[in-house]
Amino acid sequence: MLRNLLLVTFMAMPVGGLAYHYGPGQDQMLLDDVAVMAARGDQSARDENWGDAVESYDAALKDLPAGHLPVQQRLKLARAKAAMLDSKLPAATNDLANLVEELQNTGADQHPELLRESREALANAQFYMTWLLRLEGKQREEWEPQIEASRQTFRLLAEDAIERGDAKQQQRSSEDLEAAVKLARLDIEDLQGLPLPSE
Repeated sequence: MLRNLLLVTFMAMPVGGLAYHYGPGQDQMLLDDVAVMAARGDQSARDENWGDAVESYDAALKDLPAGHLPVQQRLKLARAKAAMLDSKLPAATNDLANLVEELQNTGADQHPELLRESREALANAQFYMTWLLRLEGKQREEWEPQIEASRQTFRLLAEDAIERGDAKQQQRSSEDLEAAVKLARLDIEDLQGLPLPSE
């Protein structure tokens, strides 16, 4: 009797392995591929190969199975940051605005650090967009909403940092807020004489 039970169990093991491989195992294989692509994107970003980083993050997002929202959101943030530095500022700004809205609607309390990081990236993107729009000679009505949104976000981040006791973040956000206020007030002649800011 025991011998028959062991024989049946032994024979059922390959079936269980196949069931896992073609069921949940497929998701795990995809997640392994996503991890490889994300690591490749991270390395490209460290090497300042922004275009390669964007491509790797895009590939990771494409292969990511459904049901992994925090991973997807983290990849979207990394891709948008890389795109911003790859001269794709308008698209990156739009992607970051969508990501911040998505995070606010999907339980920001679960991933507050990701929301803070996304807000900061969006505020920076809006700051740079304002700078470029002003240099292009666009009218105030076109660039002012960008810098106002940036200013409000930097203020929000500074206040949040004070509440959390994060002195480093508070100082950085306060300095960014001051820079946003100055950018809105600068005469175009003074702005044209300044070097473009970097991330």
